[in-house]
Amino acid sequence: MKILFASSEAHPLIKTGGLADVAGSLPRAILNLRQDIRLVVPAYRSVLQQAENLHFAAHLELEGVSEPVRILSGRLPGSNVRLYLVDSPRHFDRAGNPYTRPDGTEWPDNAERFTVFCRAIHAIATDAAGLDWQPDIVHCNDWQTGLVPAMLRETPSVPASVFTIHNLAYQGLFDFKTFKTLQLPKQWWSMDAMEFHDNVSFIKGGLIFADWLTTVSPTYASEIRTSEFGYGLEGLLEHRRDTTTGILNGVDYAVWNPGKDMNIPVQYNRRSLFHKTENKRALQEEFSLPVDTSVPVFAIISRLVEQKGIDLVLEILPDLMQHGAQLVVLGSGDSALEAGLRMARKQHPQQVGLHIGYNEALAHRIEAGADMFLMPSRFEPCGLNQIYSQRYGTVPIVRSTGGLADTVVDTTVESLAGRKATGFSFHKPVPEALWSAVRRALDCFAQPEQWQQLMMTGMQQDFGWKQSARQYIELYERIQNGTTDSPAIRTQENQKTAATS
Repeated sequence: MKILFASSEAHPLIKTGGLADVAGSLPRAILNLRQDIRLVVPAYRSVLQQAENLHFAAHLELEGVSEPVRILSGRLPGSNVRLYLVDSPRHFDRAGNPYTRPDGTEWPDNAERFTVFCRAIHAIATDAAGLDWQPDIVHCNDWQTGLVPAMLRETPSVPASVFTIHNLAYQGLFDFKTFKTLQLPKQWWSMDAMEFHDNVSFIKGGLIFADWLTTVSPTYASEIRTSEFGYGLEGLLEHRRDTTTGILNGVDYAVWNPGKDMNIPVQYNRRSLFHKTENKRALQEEFSLPVDTSVPVFAIISRLVEQKGIDLVLEILPDLMQHGAQLVVLGSGDSALEAGLRMARKQHPQQVGLHIGYNEALAHRIEAGADMFLMPSRFEPCGLNQIYSQRYGTVPIVRSTGGLADTVVDTTVESLAGRKATGFSFHKPVPEALWSAVRRALDCFAQPEQWQQLMMTGMQQDFGWKQSARQYIELYERIQNGTTDSPAIRTQENQKTAATS
């Protein structure tokens, strides 16, 4: 089967979030299962600087684009995945990240930039690019590729499309004036197409016109059909529930594996778990905290924003400090939350360690050295750190939402007895609920045998990409064969079984 995978970012070429991890890993896993999958990404300046062995593949004459657009071909670094880069210097050869200027504000021409990207994807998908290759499936991701399914619907004899929602909060909304400048079909400015509260919604193009929708976890597939998580699109998504599938993201265990991790002081696995204590000592030293392995160390690696529940952590911080715990935080984001954490560090220098910013190697050392990982997210389509934490024997404490609900089994008498417990979860996004989960974790931490079992069970879980890749291939085949009348949304329990089998 031939699949064109379209994404606005892909690790290791360019990354701002989890989308890049998916685009960098899922195509590799699908290729390993002997499918012809190719990845298309914009030729950002930083991508051109990192990509190797690129060659010219095609010139494109795109509607509404005065300058010729080139398609460059190569390989995704560290893989055999064929890579197509959409080279339009006026749109992509600039400083900053894919979506924002160096000062952090959005590029004012984002609508135009990603319309050009979508037109190029459409040209490749319909073989108008002259690459002598046409996919059976076009797999689009998030709003930056949302116009592609709509464009394909305007074209006869084209591949089927799959559209994955990574985070519904980001919709690609632009006003009518902008819409007119994009030279898109007039009929798209309609409630039945892409008009959304007097804006054009790029993501709505994918939601309405794609042959099939997926989300990055089974629970998130259900949540987006509610007013709490639907961002005004819950009615549309309810209408499409029978053509929506939740497939859990995988993780790259070649990178996140304490037995082979060169970023941590001492490598370890389930059979040498005692070495985790050495990583804990090193972490305490690195953050200038008293070295005491009997003290529970909590960790946060996150964007410091309200979505991630950082305000909830600040609310319970006095109680956490009173219980003698230590807290290590890595991340950046909202200035008020950063200030709150800086104040906590100043008030509790013996208990709070803080690094504002991001450092990949440090993230690995934190996962290896901490006892517990806090992820009290208000919403979390999938989440990755709770999965990394389990593999590192670091027990996650999470709100039961999205992918967190699908990957963490709450610790109860029954789940402990059945050796299924992998962490602690709570439901309401309020400080009291978070503190209740933390207290349960502290009580368990005080019982070494139970805690050891909890760590071991977490380390045994398998959320690798192979399972996810197989589920996507199955979906592609069902779409291609016209056998998509089976139940669309897999149950949470089925997904958990698949992930751990």
